[in-house]
Amino acid sequence: QVQLVESGGGWVQPGGSLRLSCAASGDIYTVYTMNWYRQSPEKQRELVASITSIGNTNYADSVKGRFTISRDNAKNTVYLQMNSLKREDTAVYYCKADLMRYGELGVAHYWGKGTRVTVSS
Repeated sequence: QVQLVESGGGWVQPGGSLRLSCAASGDIYTVYTMNWYRQSPEKQRELVASITSIGNTNYADSVKGRFTISRDNAKNTVYLQMNSLKREDTAVYYCKADLMRYGELGVAHYWGKGTRVTVSS
């Protein structure tokens, strides 16, 4: 019914850049906030960045100044531009969308399956 598919992960050297994408599809009425989380063996899942339907953004302190979240509402897609990557950014990155579906009451939360980011030399 509703799917989130992430892409753009991979391996980069410290200081490099990656751009993640997450496209939502299915029986969607409207998408509210879209979020990027990450999880690694060394750290619990944490919120990296979020963006509201009108473009207001929030970032974790650890990524401020390096990551930029954006969205294309016409495509129901959210992006995460990651620059100056550090080894500690290594994690599986997950997309989460807060949305409403046609005919449903209330906001639902959907998760993508994740895309792996590895930062190493």
